[in-house]
Amino acid sequence: MDLSKFAVTIEINSSIEKVWQELTNWETQSKWMLLTKVWSQRTTNHLGTKIFAFTGVAPQSFPIKKRNAFPRMGILDEMEITEWLPPTFCKVVHTGKVIKGIGTFELVKISDQKIRFNWYEEIEAPTLVLALIRPGILLSVRFSLWRFARSVA
Repeated sequence: MDLSKFAVTIEINSSIEKVWQELTNWETQSKWMLLTKVWSQRTTNHLGTKIFAFTGVAPQSFPIKKRNAFPRMGILDEMEITEWLPPTFCKVVHTGKVIKGIGTFELVKISDQKIRFNWYEEIEAPTLVLALIRPGILLSVRFSLWRFARSVA
């Protein structure tokens, strides 16, 4: 098993158009992604859009601007959209200081009201680090995608 590759698939009872619209509204991902705040710097054609996701303690307070506030405990994931094929595919490159690699999501239409959502990440990190974080990442992504599926059904 390649520990650097993470994949989760979920079926969603909704139209592909609705799922795509909600999925690519980056800021609203904060509502369903576990312990994460998401924001973006959009471009007009989506390619090159930068997406930022802070995951950790009190993510909604990120960035902390108050002097002497508690230290931020978490990780900032910085991404850039490199492929954009609505309403089925998006690819990002992780460009942050800590998280490097690629991420994709793909929507596959099963029927008019049923979609398969394939989430995939390939993270560059030492094998020991990957072995330690893998279970937590997979559990949190599964839970987050379950919350997303409920929100668009």
